Amino acid sequence: MNVISAKYYAVKKGRKTGIFNSWAECEQQVKGFAGAKYESFKTPAEAKDWMNDQKSTRASLTKNTVSKSNQVFVKAATITLWTDGGSRNHGNKKGQHVKESDPAAWAFCVIKDGKKYTASEGEYGSTNNRMEVMALVKALKFLGRQGWQNEVIIATLDSKYVLDAITKKWIDGWQRRGWKTGSNTEVANKELWQEIKKLLPYFTHLAFQWTKGHAKNAGNILVDQLLNDTMDKM
Repeated sequence: MNVISAKYYAVKKGRKTGIFNSWAECEQQVKGFAGAKYESFKTPAEAKDWMNDQKSTRASLTKNTVSKSNQVFVKAATITLWTDGGSRNHGNKKGQHVKESDPAAWAFCVIKDGKKYTASEGEYGSTNNRMEVMALVKALKFLGRQGWQNEVIIATLDSKYVLDAITKKWIDGWQRRGWKTGSNTEVANKELWQEIKKLLPYFTHLAFQWTKGHAKNAGNILVDQLLNDTMDKM
């Protein structure tokens, strides 16, 4: 699992205490440390206040949020999220372009406090990858509208295209190069990636994990069914 890092991490109890600028630095101090105590903040001032035992409105992230398999925040998660996208490309050759008449759709499912929230929409002539990115954009916007951006969120996707762009920081490189790839071509679905880049900083405890598509993950199976139902109706 990979984690989108908050700007500042305060470690009150760990191998080394203090305020750190990245999750990687924080993790070195708390992973495997008995009774570790730490929390993430948007500003150094908030982190300092917490270190000084002043009132904090944020939920504490403790040792039990790091499992033996290094899956961060799993036990502390208050929201589970699944997203998926698909396209019924009628092409019969590898790499053939999607036709304008081909249906495509995205879907997401959010579960919080035992309640399920789903959404799915479709459009014609879009690629599978575009729908995968669109699904995450729509889901993050939904979470933001509910005011849930500071919840501990686990997002499960089967798209390595989306996951790698975020967790391997490809999106940062694209932005630095003016939304160009390493081969100097324009990034596909640029406007959606730009939205993702703007949205992610608002989510202070957001973790991503991959699941094999259409296999045994119930949430993934559900969103796949939702988007296929949408395409069936198109």
